[in-house]
Amino acid sequence: MLEILTTKNLCKTYGKDDVKVEALKDVSFSVSKGEFIAIVGPSGSGKSTLLNMLGALDYPSSGQVFLDNRDIFCMKEDELSVFRRRNIGFIFQAYNLVPELNVEENLILPLLLDYQQPDKAYINELLNILGLADRRHHLPNQLSGGQQQRVAIGRALAARPAIILADEPTGNLDSKNSREVINLLKLSVEQFQQTAIMITHNHSLASYADRVLSVEDGIVTDLGSARQ
Repeated sequence: MLEILTTKNLCKTYGKDDVKVEALKDVSFSVSKGEFIAIVGPSGSGKSTLLNMLGALDYPSSGQVFLDNRDIFCMKEDELSVFRRRNIGFIFQAYNLVPELNVEENLILPLLLDYQQPDKAYINELLNILGLADRRHHLPNQLSGGQQQRVAIGRALAARPAIILADEPTGNLDSKNSREVINLLKLSVEQFQQTAIMITHNHSLASYADRVLSVEDGIVTDLGSARQ
């Protein structure tokens, strides 16, 4: 299958000498287009550091990240900013919705910031799949936590990015809403042939993924299929 993401000997070190911390140690793996990957590991293991590297939110100490055949850390800052906006969709634990904007406006905001015209048919399809069609004019404070996270998923999908990165997307939700959000994320990935990488501390939710990576003490291990 076509590889959409590859890391090569990725390392991240904070501090030096006695306070040196190796957050990532020589991480190499690849992700195929259309895969849904879960990353698990204890708190402080390096999961979020890894996701930040994959999303070009932080720079590695050494190593490379290739996204859609582009070496992202060889780009100049302005070029990287545009590339990130157009190719990476982020879903955060805290939703990060704009409180003054309604559901539909939050969904299309990344497109407008990139001076792109939203595809109305595609946005309507997203709203229907996420069960938000009848909430399109509601503000975030008029939605439940689960509904707000659905908006965040839709916002990540709106620009049809090369990859979606989700950092503990169910961290603020109860178990029922957590399962619904993961099911919707998986459905969205399958429906739109997207690729998604999700951090979770919940091994039960990780089982929804196609493949699981484990991070411990900065070392990444491929655990293989979640359904073995």
